[in-house]
Amino acid sequence: MKNKFYITTTLPYVNADPHIGFAMEIIRADATARYHRMLGEEVVFNTGTDEHGQKIYLKAKEEGMETQKYCDIRAENYKNLKQLLNLSFTNFIRTTDDYHVEAAKEFWKRCDKNGDIYKAKYQIKYCVGCELEKTDSELVDGRCPIHPQLEIQLIDEENYFFKWSKYQQPLLELYDKNQDFVIPHFRLEEIKKFVQEGLKDFSISRLKTKMPWGIEVPGDPEQVMYVWFDALVDYISTLGWPENKENFVNFWPGVQFAGKDNLRQQAAMWQAMLMSAGLPNSRQIYVEGFITSNGQKMSKSLGNVVDPVALVKQYGVDAVRYYLLREIPAYDDGDYSERRFKEIYNADLANGLGNLVARVAKLCETSNLDVGVSNVNDFYLEVKIMLDQYQFNEALVYLWTRVAGLNKYLNDKKPWEKSGFHQAVLLGDLVENIRELTYNLKPFLPETAEKIEKQFTGPKIKSAEALYPRLS
Repeated sequence: MKNKFYITTTLPYVNADPHIGFAMEIIRADATARYHRMLGEEVVFNTGTDEHGQKIYLKAKEEGMETQKYCDIRAENYKNLKQLLNLSFTNFIRTTDDYHVEAAKEFWKRCDKNGDIYKAKYQIKYCVGCELEKTDSELVDGRCPIHPQLEIQLIDEENYFFKWSKYQQPLLELYDKNQDFVIPHFRLEEIKKFVQEGLKDFSISRLKTKMPWGIEVPGDPEQVMYVWFDALVDYISTLGWPENKENFVNFWPGVQFAGKDNLRQQAAMWQAMLMSAGLPNSRQIYVEGFITSNGQKMSKSLGNVVDPVALVKQYGVDAVRYYLLREIPAYDDGDYSERRFKEIYNADLANGLGNLVARVAKLCETSNLDVGVSNVNDFYLEVKIMLDQYQFNEALVYLWTRVAGLNKYLNDKKPWEKSGFHQAVLLGDLVENIRELTYNLKPFLPETAEKIEKQFTGPKIKSAEALYPRLS
């Protein structure tokens, strides 16, 4: 029986177009999913769209559309990423899907049955952009630093609350027992410190008269679920929970990918909710940094937002995948610039890998060499270690040291000056190394790996179009 592996991205809100940050998250998740499939595991790879909450309701209203129709149209932008970014996700969930709505209600009932939901009046400062409560210490000049263009809302009403404070100690025990629960480790220390300072119960509903777009609270038609409480349940509703117990048990707990602005929700809120519902905690949470544009935070007002759709159309999908996986640090913030993109494209892809493959293929074709059939089916140990820690950039740095080494070997040995047995041995060695390299490239650059594999399967090798034509 195959081992099971489950991985999920966060669900982006449908009101915004797919941006380069989410493209990075889902490409990294895709590389991880492909890697685990190649290890022989059965993989469920989940993504989708978050479609409830105030910001979506207001956006639909602004555009004069019925909210569900607005969501239906906008969700397609994210579904289309599968083909655009050559993704291998198996599940695409929308939080407006009927089965998710029913699962969210059942999850609420279980937390309520456990005595963790109560009703109370409260006043908070609220950022619609984050869909989160904000304390004064989190605001800069009275505004959310992540969404400075939005006015902070003052909410004063009676809502349901989740007893987050009850789970301070269980959460700390979870972190202490599993030192790899959050990767990288400094993010685990960050969330641990946050929880140690004390947890405040958070609101999990809104008055329907003020914000009608959400899942109705079980037993109270005047309230709808707070968007985070509903959306986080998608990680298990996509597996068929609660009806499909077998699928849920087979694949949960899973690995979650998220940005650093999601740390609190993923590693503390959701984990406490799972404890309350009597369900296993997540297996692991990988937390990544942000991408800036030419050293500046991306914003529409600055006109520096990078569109992944346009980037792929201009340079090709694997060039974009390579930049995001290789150039952006796996654990910290990184930067995008067109100058750097072209620099890396020409140096690593055109001159490095592309040149190596083209030269060796041509030499094999000219010599009419029989190189046998490829039977490579394993990763380099170094790549396995790095991928197990989500160190995508380090894995590609390592692979490109091999590319550089093979190019040097080719230049030093000059097989074009040899003939017969000596030439055959040199070319055979190069071909075998390229086959091994290609296998290791599959999770990162699947389209490129497929092209090289097609060329180098053997027994005869032919020339083909350049993998990456040089950019001017």
